[in-house]
Amino acid sequence: MPTQEWYSQLIKPDWAPPSWLFGPVWTVLYTIIAISFGTVFYKAFTGKIGWIIVLPFALNLVFNFAFTPIQFGLRNNLLASIDILLVVGTLIWAFVALWNAAPELRWIVYVTIPYLLWGSFATVLQLTITFLNK
Repeated sequence: MPTQEWYSQLIKPDWAPPSWLFGPVWTVLYTIIAISFGTVFYKAFTGKIGWIIVLPFALNLVFNFAFTPIQFGLRNNLLASIDILLVVGTLIWAFVALWNAAPELRWIVYVTIPYLLWGSFATVLQLTITFLNK
């Protein structure tokens, strides 16, 4: 069964956004992520911040990029739920680490708030889909 057909057959809550919305939202969010996370990596490469600050950002990218193959490749809602919890968890960790270690980079926390909000919404949606389709 093709991926789109599989996903369309899942039971979703009434408040789930239409599938076409995910592409534009993630395009905007990935632009924000590229600029903000890129700045964090650049600051680490130039020795302005420690690599320990970069760790939650790097893990966040790993978990973020793993979601689609887990959800749509493996078609595993439970693993996708665990993964998206790790996405939001590492993002919060990244915010705290950066906020405490580099006050001059706090703007990164502010500009990535839309990512946290969408990620939190997507987490609730994924957990709901997982529950409804168990």
